[in-house]
Amino acid sequence: MSMKDLENSDLTDIKSTPFGYTLSIIGGKWKMIIMFWLVEYEVLRYGELKRCIGQISDKILNNQLKELEKDGIIIRKEYPQIPPRVEYRLSKRGLSLMPILEEVCKWGEVNKI
Repeated sequence: MSMKDLENSDLTDIKSTPFGYTLSIIGGKWKMIIMFWLVEYEVLRYGELKRCIGQISDKILNNQLKELEKDGIIIRKEYPQIPPRVEYRLSKRGLSLMPILEEVCKWGEVNKI
């Protein structure tokens, strides 16, 4: 977004900006953590993902996964077997966010106190 675009936009409605849209997709406490583990392992089952993350409730993890799937960031694949087996992976769209997350990590390395 250029300065001219900023001058002509309603900054009180951050959701309508590209920045706000991006934050709506990856914002929150858990979404980037979920994406981090999925890029590390490529494919994870629900229980594996929960163990990687640590202290997250089933309700929150389920909600975050549903939102990421709805936004096209992850792919959920369910296998018709008993017990049910579900795997998660990043979609192409999700993988396109990885350079951004890598930059966030680099910033953390340089600025960690």
